[in-house]
Amino acid sequence: MQTNSPPLLEMRNIKKDFFGNQVLTDINLTLHEGEVLGLCGENGAGKSTLMKILFGMDVIRETGGYEGEILLDGKPVSFSTPFEALEAGIGMVHQEFSLIPGFTAAENIVLNREPKKRNIFSEVFGERLDTLDYNEITGRAEAAIDKMGFHIEKNMRISDMPVGHKQFTEIARELSKENLKLLILDEPTAVLTEKEAEALLRSIRSMSEKGIAVIFITHRLHEILSVCDKVVVMRDGFVVSDVPAAETTVNEISKWMVGRNVSSADSRDIRDTSGSRTILSIRRLWVDMPGETVRDVSLDVREGEILGIGGLAGQGKLGIPNGIMGLYEAGGTVELDGKPIPLNAPRKCLDASLAFVSEDRRGVGLLLDETLEWNIAFPAMQVQNKFLRSYLGGLVKWRDEKGIREVTERYIDELAIKCTGSKQKARELSGGNQQKICLAKAFALEPKFLFVSEPTRGIDIGAKALVLNALKKFNRESGVTVVMISSELEELRQICDRIAIVSGGKIAGIRPASDPSEEFGMLMVSMVK
Repeated sequence: MQTNSPPLLEMRNIKKDFFGNQVLTDINLTLHEGEVLGLCGENGAGKSTLMKILFGMDVIRETGGYEGEILLDGKPVSFSTPFEALEAGIGMVHQEFSLIPGFTAAENIVLNREPKKRNIFSEVFGERLDTLDYNEITGRAEAAIDKMGFHIEKNMRISDMPVGHKQFTEIARELSKENLKLLILDEPTAVLTEKEAEALLRSIRSMSEKGIAVIFITHRLHEILSVCDKVVVMRDGFVVSDVPAAETTVNEISKWMVGRNVSSADSRDIRDTSGSRTILSIRRLWVDMPGETVRDVSLDVREGEILGIGGLAGQGKLGIPNGIMGLYEAGGTVELDGKPIPLNAPRKCLDASLAFVSEDRRGVGLLLDETLEWNIAFPAMQVQNKFLRSYLGGLVKWRDEKGIREVTERYIDELAIKCTGSKQKARELSGGNQQKICLAKAFALEPKFLFVSEPTRGIDIGAKALVLNALKKFNRESGVTVVMISSELEELRQICDRIAIVSGGKIAGIRPASDPSEEFGMLMVSMVK
């Protein structure tokens, strides 16, 4: 990193409002060649809007543009499209994926930059009849994957990949661009396990050594301190701190972000549930979920507990709830309250009072173009006939608009969902607030048993504590048994009573959440036969 050289990037007095609502006010930041800048702030602080301005996203132009000045290599720039930013050497990995599901990882990595080769027809009729050079496509993809330091299968279709591998495909696509000067990473580790995140951090350091500057947006503040040269903290559209990373701490950053001291969750309240009866019994479960295959899982879940399921990426932890809930082909036996739950039949699970919050909120969890009211109430309406009024002796049923509005406003308040109101569309919310809607939808079902997969993915440090405590409150007050799947071991240790570790598609062991983290780490790397 060359701090004595002129800045690669300067953003001066950037201001932005959306329809009179000021979201950015006098933002100033500088970034040098090879420097890694950590950009922190709660959901809604303005981080993503600032990056959209820098990257020339359409939404900025369509809402009246912005005020202020951007300089790249000392020259004023104002990108009206992302293509202009890409040509100038700026890449961006967005929080939500922009991959083509039917294409392989290699095809996505070189998308719109596919190498071609001439043939007898193109020699005669022109370059439009050139064919793709698949050997070169494979070579470029392999080189980009090697740069990351984390292996993904280049020939696997995106639709068959686990979430974490999709994220690495996005990153590899940017690393494959030869003119890359600056890479913006928006929550790149939110879907990654600790091992995957460590590989990405090594990749960021490698990029820095090669002179590529990085803007790293993450809610995992320890990652900021481990890889960044400086930290910029935003709150309510302002920059409230700009300091060298070596001169601050996680606690200081947290306080700057939210304007108060934050603990990640309430004090631990781990219970001994050994005397409780078994409410869910799983025997010889296998699930054919690409990248998260379950081979042979037997597990008993005790009534009223919060059971955590952890493990490294690709070991099968995500496959367990997805298989039981019928989203991927599965076999074995599952019993709830002593009654068999048919596999490969999602509606049967819902009818049996099981609910599931998926790790894939946009693909599975939300009706993006519908209101928050419809997202929260629709599953309960469809499965349980809630929020419906009967007329003419039940011959006619109509939506209970008042009840729908009341339940939506209740969860907006309880989960502190940042929105303009219950009629706002789910697509318009930030990623963290979309995740809260997924939780609210499950809570509204009032299930007997709840699977929650990666519930705090993409949620800032202040909201994370709120969500974890909401899950604990739901468990304690409603008596709902909760199984929580998470890539973050410490998150599981904060809220769960017991934690099961999955390795090689099997249960490597189950321990009280109070056991040392090293014990769980040993289970994660164990080879289960």
